[in-house]
Amino acid sequence: QVRLVESGGGSVQAGGSLRLSCAASGYTFSDDCWGWFRQAPGKEREGVGFRDSVRRTTYADSVRGRFTIAKDKAKNILYLQMNSLKPEDTAMYYCARDDRHDCSRLSPYEFRYRGQGTQVTVSS
Repeated sequence: QVRLVESGGGSVQAGGSLRLSCAASGYTFSDDCWGWFRQAPGKEREGVGFRDSVRRTTYADSVRGRFTIAKDKAKNILYLQMNSLKPEDTAMYYCARDDRHDCSRLSPYEFRYRGQGTQVTVSS
């Protein structure tokens, strides 16, 4: 059974950094794509960034240049490095995985596998 577990969330002041991790287990490495999403209270879940099967990454306009997605293939962990954090980045952050080349056009609920989330709070 595929399992995704996020960690690394917390509270930080504006301008600070956090690195989120998404540990994956229960499957053999294959061509797959990944996404990071976030959901703030009262708002829709939105895509933050995506990584396709050939390691190309795309980002939402709101985070481009501040957030970076990386993957440790040996450890099977997906990371989201978040720098220059802003109060509007406050949200629950989720990772997701699907067995296809590119999932940047998928809605968050179309991903085959999704984690339970980790909370990020940025204070001004």
